[in-house]
Amino acid sequence: MTKNNPIYILGIESSCDDTSAAVLCNGKVLSNVVANQEIHTKYGGVVPELASRAHQQNIVPVIQQAIQQANIDKKDLHAIAFTRGPGLMGSLLVGTSFAKSLSMALNIPLIAVNHMQGHVLAHFIDDETQQKPPFPFLCLTISGGHTQIVKITNYFTMEVIGETTDDAVGEAYDKTAKILGLPYPGGPLVDKYAQLGNPKAFKFTKPKMDGLNFSFSGLKTAILYFIQKNVKENPNFIEENLYDICASVQYTIVTILFDKIKKAVKQTGITHIAIAGGVSANSEIRKTLKATEEKYGWTTYIPKFQYTTDNAAMIAIVGHLKYLEKDFSETTTVATARLKVQEG
Repeated sequence: MTKNNPIYILGIESSCDDTSAAVLCNGKVLSNVVANQEIHTKYGGVVPELASRAHQQNIVPVIQQAIQQANIDKKDLHAIAFTRGPGLMGSLLVGTSFAKSLSMALNIPLIAVNHMQGHVLAHFIDDETQQKPPFPFLCLTISGGHTQIVKITNYFTMEVIGETTDDAVGEAYDKTAKILGLPYPGGPLVDKYAQLGNPKAFKFTKPKMDGLNFSFSGLKTAILYFIQKNVKENPNFIEENLYDICASVQYTIVTILFDKIKKAVKQTGITHIAIAGGVSANSEIRKTLKATEEKYGWTTYIPKFQYTTDNAAMIAIVGHLKYLEKDFSETTTVATARLKVQEG
């Protein structure tokens, strides 16, 4: 597409507790507005009913802001892309309903987007600071709800070759934070404190899983028992060893992830490796992935921080790619809480 033919796509993301809207022009981000919901902090996790109510309050101002920041008029938009799933049903319904109404009011196409494809395809946002992976590539998709190794053959041909059989890696981080008495969301705090500790201070057993699948429930239980045992012997154990505990847990999690990626590379012969999803913002995962370039000769792709957590720019880039294919959705399209990465 030439600059004489601008294609403006509005993306709407409302799968969990962040309301986001973005405008892309020919794949380039003009605006990417995210409204966080602070209300969940005191509950130690996302409360679905409160999340959907907050989306209803946030969606109009967030979309208005995104259009204003992009310096366009809503009449300039060519299509509305929205998150169809997976996610919290009430939250998804707010974004879906608004996207349908706006596309009908403006008489422009509606494009349903798989949230997980958004995370993967965020790598194709036109941004000179991030390199686009060539096909085929492997993508480690890690978040609060997902842990997958996905083989990407083209924009919309994706195959999960390894996934968690129980809990996601983000849950392991958040559960560790909760056990340690850290506030929600705890994952980023575990990462922060881990930088100050000794990763070999405490040893946690890694689960034995065949093939490319992951398991984190056993690790979560092991951490819980370890903390309970040591606190019983020394009530100040967490306080005195917080940095080392975080570093040791993080070291174990990162080792589990990279053992599987090494296996996936061996199995597929693909050496272009990307990361995606909220947990890909983790500093140790980024550092370890970067180190593999020199160590194993892989080429790695790390998205910008703002494209890792839930955001509408990743939804809009999928919308842009689907718009070029004229892959539009009917207004009868429904939101779905469960959706696999390979489902459009």
